[in-house]
Parts: sequence; structure tokens; C-alpha cells
Amino acid sequence: MPSIFAKFDKIKPVYDKIYDVVLLICKLLLITDILITTMAVAGRYVSFIPDPAWSEEVVLSAMSYMAVLSAALAIRRNSHIRMTAFDKYLPEKVIIVLDIIADLAVFALAVVMLVVGWRYAVQLGGRGTYVSMPSVSRFWMYFPIPLAGIAMIIFLIESMYNHFKRFFIIKEEK
Repeated sequence: MPSIFAKFDKIKPVYDKIYDVVLLICKLLLITDILITTMAVAGRYVSFIPDPAWSEEVVLSAMSYMAVLSAALAIRRNSHIRMTAFDKYLPEKVIIVLDIIADLAVFALAVVMLVVGWRYAVQLGGRGTYVSMPSVSRFWMYFPIPLAGIAMIIFLIESMYNHFKRFFIIKEEK
């Protein structure tokens, strides 16, 4: 069994790169949010700094992307909200099985986010535009949900693999 895990462990650098790219996107979105918000606030009080009408919608959209993508990042680092109060009283194998069940539930949510979110983005988003930016489709307002679904699925596959690996390695060590 360990040889199977050794083969799959070679994929870890790909997950590391995906994580780094998603983290970079979140950082760039945060910087964009800060800069646009600063410009919008300063533009209200300083006459020569523009206060564009689109600033609020862009900031809110960027925050939406950051929120859902950072939730996907939390899955990879196993830092999402979880109940661990009874972990010290349960056998490690039971904890691993409970983690797998929790990951399967989140995986189901991620699939729903991908499928239904994509449908909403295409159907509802494709019908309108941003109020302050009539040339930009509202698709981009709904797109964070299916995007997060994809990212969550990718990181959940790795998480479940790590749980199975822990389960079988514990079994063999004893």
C-alpha cells in the first residue's frame, strides 16, 4: 500500500502550485480592493482625485472572489471551522473516518456550488450588466461561486487522499 501512496505523493507539487496561484489571486484582489477603496474615499474629499461610479461594484465583486477563494484555501490547510472538542477522547481511526465524512459533505456542497453556480452565472448573469459599468456582464458577479466550487473540489480531493493515507498508514504501523 505505501508504494501506491508514494506514487500519488508525486502530485503534491501540483497542488502546491495551485494553492500558490489561488493565494496570489486573493492577494492581488485585496490590493486592488484597498487601492480602489482608498481612491474612492479620497475622491470624495479631494477635488482632483476622481471618484469613479464603478468603484463600489468592483470592490464588492473583488471581495466576493476573495471570500470564496480563501474558503477553498482553508480546506487545503485544514483551517476551516470544525468541531474538535471530542477528538482527544476518540480513537484516531474514528477521527479520520469522521474527517472523511465531513469532506464528503463539503465535496457535495462544492459540486452544488459548481453546477448551480455556473447555471446562475450563465443564465442570470448573462442577462444583465453592472449598473455603473453597462459594458460588463453580471456573469462576473455570479462567477465566484462556481470558481470556488472548482477550487474546493481540487483541494478536497487532496484532503480526502491525505485522510485515506493516514488511515492505511496507521493500520500498517500497528
